[in-house]
Amino acid sequence: MRLFALIILLIPGIIATLGVKLMRDAIFGDFYSMFFHIGVQFVFGLIFFLGGLTFIGGFIFYRDKKRNLTKSKGKK
Repeated sequence: MRLFALIILLIPGIIATLGVKLMRDAIFGDFYSMFFHIGVQFVFGLIFFLGGLTFIGGFIFYRDKKRNLTKSKGKK
């Protein structure tokens, strides 16, 4: 089961890494021909990065919430 969870976290991690690479290449002027413009490449990189980071953050938050490790603000 832990191997399955690792694989689930590995794929969004790779996508987030690809997003950082696309943004870095757009800033330094390395253009890939599959994108129409260097700005489009940067936006795709930003979407990939934020999507991967959000998935990993949500996964960790859900796991901690399930184990009662989060602070609850409105609980009495």
